[in-house]
Parts: sequence; structure tokens; C-alpha cells
Amino acid sequence: MQRIIDRFVRYIQIDTQSDPENPAFPSTDKQWNLAHLLTEELNEIGMQEVSLDENCYLMATLPSNVDFPVPTIGFIAHLDTSPDYSGANVNPQFFPNYKGQSLVLNENFSLTPDLFPELLLYKGQTIITTDGTTLLGADDKAGIAEIVSAMDYLIQHPEIEHGKIRICFTPDEEVGKGAHLFDIEKFGADWAYTMDGSQVGELEYENFNAAKAKVSVRGKAVHPGYAKGKMVNSILIANEFISALPKNEIPQETEGFDGFFHVHDLKGDIEKTEFQCIIRDHNKDEFEKRKILFLKIADNLNLKLGERLVEVELSDQYFNMREKIEPVMQIIEIAENAMRMAGIRPVIHAIRGGTDGAQLSYKGLPCPNIFAGGHNFHGRYEFIAAESMKKATDVIVNIAKLTTEKANKK
Repeated sequence: MQRIIDRFVRYIQIDTQSDPENPAFPSTDKQWNLAHLLTEELNEIGMQEVSLDENCYLMATLPSNVDFPVPTIGFIAHLDTSPDYSGANVNPQFFPNYKGQSLVLNENFSLTPDLFPELLLYKGQTIITTDGTTLLGADDKAGIAEIVSAMDYLIQHPEIEHGKIRICFTPDEEVGKGAHLFDIEKFGADWAYTMDGSQVGELEYENFNAAKAKVSVRGKAVHPGYAKGKMVNSILIANEFISALPKNEIPQETEGFDGFFHVHDLKGDIEKTEFQCIIRDHNKDEFEKRKILFLKIADNLNLKLGERLVEVELSDQYFNMREKIEPVMQIIEIAENAMRMAGIRPVIHAIRGGTDGAQLSYKGLPCPNIFAGGHNFHGRYEFIAAESMKKATDVIVNIAKLTTEKANKK
């Protein structure tokens, strides 16, 4: 386990925060720093066909060590951390043999079981936290550490039979571009798993349908003392648009399979206001209805204003992978059994978000999501238990074993 921890700590020291405003690929040059470090490490542990392409996709192969056909499986994690919170100068803190107490991050912030009851799942374990000034980066550097550690273990234990395994570390997952330039044919796997989930035992093959929208509102600035019948305040129009969205269908009021609208950025003045919104729903029909409603609000406002002052740019981001996974449910069965072999109870539920696996599934690579072990991603309260990373590593090894055993029985 210590080797997994050492890897994880080494990776989180490298700032890989992505940038949603930059159309370049990857969106930040600093993602290359981790990619280059991993390229060297994969070569050092004995991985084959290690390649880092011009778009910062790092792939490598662990060759089969058996003389019968086995499906090629893949494991995927992402290099970048969230643009929502700083990933620079990460200073991890360790709390061994956790007993259920509050964990002091710094003089201003603490992790408390009252607010974060999931802490109590990890009594007796070593919890790794931030120092309260950055995110931790377990999303998804824990996934990277687990994949590298599993490959290292299989290389060091050639008596464990396995087929060909492909791994890939992708850029820009956090800004929705992680799978955009992923070369499925080059990867060459029959199916894959993203190691990008949260709580130990999570196994996910259902996620949101997702769209993003940018709304631009034009106004007219006039001296407020003489504005009667002349001023058009774009801020108030934007507010009217947002107020027309369903009041309770927002992230903080929804759970489970509930969909939502989430306005996450707004800036403007009298003459121009812009805001951005994401639209989410697990049900495809309800998802389409949400998009129609969003556009209808804009049309109604323009009709009321008598001119086209409200413009909407709306585009799909990814879709629910369930329909692509259901025809190959044996890959879920293998992952469930791999968890049970590691003493883990599988926790199967829908993702209230998305992963690279959703887009990859629609590109032809079935790719459900497995836990990486972290909690409270994208902020100062992020934490992970070291034992969770060890369990995730064991699951990867077990998937390789079970896939090979199943192929040998045919």
C-alpha cells in the first residue's frame, strides 16, 4: 500500500488544472508535466508500447502471458484536475487510524462527520486530506496511481495469468473533452473501465445526458435619470430568464435520478450580460424536454421584448452510457465479481455526472466506471483513504484474472 501512497503523493504535487475557456488541446500545458513523468515511470516498470501522442493521450500495453485468446481489456484515468479549484502546491495531510473525529485542515476549515458522514466509513484507516487551501487531486490521480500500481504488480507477479491489457491516461476530462480525440482503434481494447468513481464499491454504467448552454443578452445603456422608455437593462432580462427556469430543479434540490438546470457563471452590465448553464437528466426524453424549455424561454422573452435581444448557444456534451452497456452486461458481472474477490460489496447506482466512459461508450468502446476511492471532489474538503486505493488496485488485478479465467473456460 505504501507504494500506492507514494505514487499518489508524487502525482498530486504536479498541478494539472484544466481550463474550460481554452480551446487548445490539452487546455493547459502543465498537463504535459504529469504525462511525461508517467511516460518515464511506465517504461521503468516494464510496460510495452508506451506512447504519448501530440494531444497528450498516454497509452501503454501489458502483453498477454497466456497462450489462449483473451479479450483485450482497458483501464483509463484522467490527468487533469478540476478548473473549479486550485490544484497548485497541494499539501496532503495524513490521519492514520482514523477514529471518527473531526479532521482539522487549517485554522479555518475542518472535515467533520456531521457535514461529511461518509468519513465514518473509514474508521481505522489512513485518511489523506488537503490542507484546506487546494483540492487534493484524488480525482483522478488516485485512479492513475491505482492503474500504474496494478500493472506494476502484475509485472512483478508473472504467475498471475492475464490477457493483453491496455491503459490510457487522458487530458481535459474535467472540461468535457477527455474523450474527444481518444483513438479507439489505436487503443484496441474490447472494453474498458474508467477508474474515476468515488466511494469504495461504486460501479456505474448509467450517467446523465448532458448539455451546456451559453446565454447572451443585449441591452441599451442610457443615463438613469433620463432612462424612461429608453434603457434596456440586460442584467434584469438575464434575471428574468433564470427566474423562468423550474425553481426546484437545481443541484441543491435534487438527487438520484432527478434532472436539473444549473446556472454556474454570470457576468455582465447594462449593455451585455452572459451566463452559462448546464442541463442534466438521466432520461433521454426528459432531457430533450429540458432543452426545448430552455430555448422556449429565450423565444418568449424575445417576443415580449419585441426584438431578438436574447441569444442561446446550446450543445450536447455526452449521453447516458446505459444503452451501450446493457448489450455487454458480462463486463459489469466481471467487475462485480472482482470486487467481491477483494472483500468489497458492489454499490451500483447512476452517476450524477459523467465520465470519459460515457463518451467512449458511444464511440464504440463500452466503458463503465469503477471507484477510485475519493470523496468531495473539486474542493478543499476532498479526501481519500489509503486503503481505498489499495482496494481499487486489487479490483483491477482481479478483473484481469477473471477475464482470463472466463476466456480459458470457453
